[in-house]
Amino acid sequence: MRQQRVTYQAASWCLGYPDGELLARVPLIQAALAESGGLGSAFADVLDGLASTPLAEVQASYVQEFDLSKRHALHLSYWTDGDTRRRGEVLARFKRVYRDSGMLVNTRGELPDYLPMVLEFAATVDFEAGRKLLIQYRASLEMLRLALVDDGLPHAGILRAVCGTLPGASPADRQEVMKMAGLGPPAESVGLEPYDPRLLPMQGRH
Repeated sequence: MRQQRVTYQAASWCLGYPDGELLARVPLIQAALAESGGLGSAFADVLDGLASTPLAEVQASYVQEFDLSKRHALHLSYWTDGDTRRRGEVLARFKRVYRDSGMLVNTRGELPDYLPMVLEFAATVDFEAGRKLLIQYRASLEMLRLALVDDGLPHAGILRAVCGTLPGASPADRQEVMKMAGLGPPAESVGLEPYDPRLLPMQGRH
């Protein structure tokens, strides 16, 4: 459990917006990963980039890839529910999980299904409840992982590490993910499509 907590906390930090505080944590993250069974290799490219690249460049790249790109959504339910009416119910369930933990969870203005937040919740608040959310949204994690692999982003290693803490092997491609999870297109679109349109059958698009 300790190794998984370290993985989740390190992933939470490394998938969040890079700032001076994260840069200061890099040595701590590297040391913790090294002490937890050599997990550092999955995070090495991201951490090395943080340590060797001007912060402004790292931030600009992060905004481009995670804030402006629909391909790398960090909100778990967006992969499965898109921008649909039922997504509000899903987000409410995330909030209930946080509330039921008995701890005050600061969402920092993010939606409650924001992956770094879920990871930090699992690492520091309620391991079992947080891990249950990750298992429930395994398909979202795997689709994000595949998108990061396709685009050659170093964060793919972090998603591999997170998925490696969950039961079963990772699917090899999107078809396997959809088959495993029984995914289909959103039924009640009210705006945007899911982040990667290629994940859905052509007839399901709006």
